[in-house]
Amino acid sequence: MLRKLWLIFAQVSTVALALIFVITTLHPDWLPARGSETATRPSSPHGAGSAAVLAPDEAPVSYADAARRAMPAVVNINTSKEINLGRNAFSNDPLFKRFFGDQIGSQKQQIASLGSGVIVSPKGYILTNNHVIEQADDIEVALSDGRKVNARTVGADPETDLAVIKIDLENLPAISFGHSEQTQVGDVVLAIGNPFAVGQTVTMGIVSALGRNHLGINTFENFIQTDAAINPGNSGGALVDTQGKLIGINTAIYSNNAAGGSLGIGFAIPVSTARDVMDEIVATGQVVRGYIGVEPQEITAEMVEALHLPRATGAMIAGVVKNGPADHAGLKPGDILVGVNQDEIKDTTTMLNDIAKLKPGSSARLAVVRGTQTLSLDVKIGRRPPQPRLDADDN
Repeated sequence: MLRKLWLIFAQVSTVALALIFVITTLHPDWLPARGSETATRPSSPHGAGSAAVLAPDEAPVSYADAARRAMPAVVNINTSKEINLGRNAFSNDPLFKRFFGDQIGSQKQQIASLGSGVIVSPKGYILTNNHVIEQADDIEVALSDGRKVNARTVGADPETDLAVIKIDLENLPAISFGHSEQTQVGDVVLAIGNPFAVGQTVTMGIVSALGRNHLGINTFENFIQTDAAINPGNSGGALVDTQGKLIGINTAIYSNNAAGGSLGIGFAIPVSTARDVMDEIVATGQVVRGYIGVEPQEITAEMVEALHLPRATGAMIAGVVKNGPADHAGLKPGDILVGVNQDEIKDTTTMLNDIAKLKPGSSARLAVVRGTQTLSLDVKIGRRPPQPRLDADDN
């Protein structure tokens, strides 16, 4: 009996090995992929989250679907403004005035500039950069379907370099919003705009870094850094994920050449910030922020050592506006602001952001380190006055 079972086992094993040999030789693709030949694919619909294993032939070979979804909502913006060059050298000459009258008085020149924008609502609202439409006399929007129309400015926020304009057309293709807070370093992104006025262009790259600040571009900074090629004319255009959803507004580039060409370091305003600013501009025409009237300064390791500071985090108060909210609350130069209400203040960026969120007229409690003491001061929040726009390497 045992011998008969052994013979059956041997015959089955022989047939199985023969089948495996045939499959391996003729149809190796029928076999499962080896672990060393797998890749990963993000499980999140926005290109972020935990990774799942997939075979090489499952990896994306084209982002055409994402581009096709997003491109119709990205527009070209042409602006023009008239600048006064001053009075002509002959403007006071009686002889020239006799023949030319006041035509030779002041000299004016028409300046044109190009940028991009993103349609964010079927009602015609378009997000772009403030520096794209700043002080423009005329704003013309060109859609991807060939339509052109003049736009009006709804409102602007120079401190984030964002603006909202509006066009009156039907059947507008509005972009879908993504979730920039779910974006991770390494995610694939597409930048869409009109670089150097060559026409609508899509470039691809990855998210190089998140939360970039202290760049001196805007007052309130929290940039997505990307190596997707961004060039002059891309300002106000879309940074989208692999689903074609908006995650940022392209704003600035790092460049060390006169033409301002891309060096692989571009910056976009996260859509979470852009959407908050847009909603407030659409609702009220402006962005209102809290203010306490101080000049903050970053705390450096050298300052800690030289001044024997008790801590290296927080915002050093370098100056206090006379009769401002902080002055009335008892804040003094040299104090270190370490908390606003229940939020910890780590640096000047978090201080500006936390105070800006507070409603003017409300009260807040400040945690302050003064020498070896920790004080609690109550301050009545004021309204942040308009600030001059910072110089930046805009694109």
